[in-house]
Amino acid sequence: MIIDSHQHFWNYDPVRDSWIDESMCSIQKNFLPEDLKTILLENKIDGCVSVQADQSEAETEFLLSCADKNHFIKGVVGWVDLTAENVEARLAHYAANPLFKGVRHIVQSEKDDYLLRKDVQNGISKLAKYNLTYDILVFPKQLPSVLELVDRFPEQNFILDHIGKPNISMPMNETWKANITTLSKFENVSCKISGMVTETENFSFTDKDFEPFMDHVFNSFGSNRLLFGSDWPVCLLATNYKKVVTLINNYLDLHSADIKAQVMGINAIKIYNL
Repeated sequence: MIIDSHQHFWNYDPVRDSWIDESMCSIQKNFLPEDLKTILLENKIDGCVSVQADQSEAETEFLLSCADKNHFIKGVVGWVDLTAENVEARLAHYAANPLFKGVRHIVQSEKDDYLLRKDVQNGISKLAKYNLTYDILVFPKQLPSVLELVDRFPEQNFILDHIGKPNISMPMNETWKANITTLSKFENVSCKISGMVTETENFSFTDKDFEPFMDHVFNSFGSNRLLFGSDWPVCLLATNYKKVVTLINNYLDLHSADIKAQVMGINAIKIYNL
């Protein structure tokens, strides 16, 4: 089974979705399950994990509703205020829904030490009790705080989104490289091969631009902790869905069929308990 471990839905709202600025006019519109279903069929993808793009429980409710009505959505990574006093009650509420698999916060928009705050870590400390994952969305400069976080919670399953968002158009940054190597040593951390096409200058790239970055995460995390993700519809800023899938497939064709099956679906099923 092939699983896209990272995609989004939204009813576009220019106020709520202000992060989609004028430079992203191509995605300033609705993207809903009916739009993705055809694309998944065309690309022989069996299912997906829908990930939050807004910091609200309304977003979580919206994604769970989408998943309830569309069988191809195998799980939801939603948003819960992990700093709230009633965080455990809210986690218990959502964890009662078998489609709710984990939590994400858009940490890249926060201060570099956000993940080290006591209130944030209190919330994260409650996730394992409910068998919930935590998706980590950060810029490379925030990776040192990620390293401290995952060290403090060895029983928590973490997933690094978008390979930590390195600049693909520049020579590989040695600090990013070293931080990824260190992060991979924590067995409770996995990594999504996703979001790379939009980390290119002017969204211009060749297939070979991605190879050293994929080589590094592959050599670091191994085939059993890497997950394919499209980052649709954000990926449409740079290219189409088919191209994203082709980039990953062509790279994985250099490996065995078993390894390809792991990265393209088995790992997502295991890590997200789909």
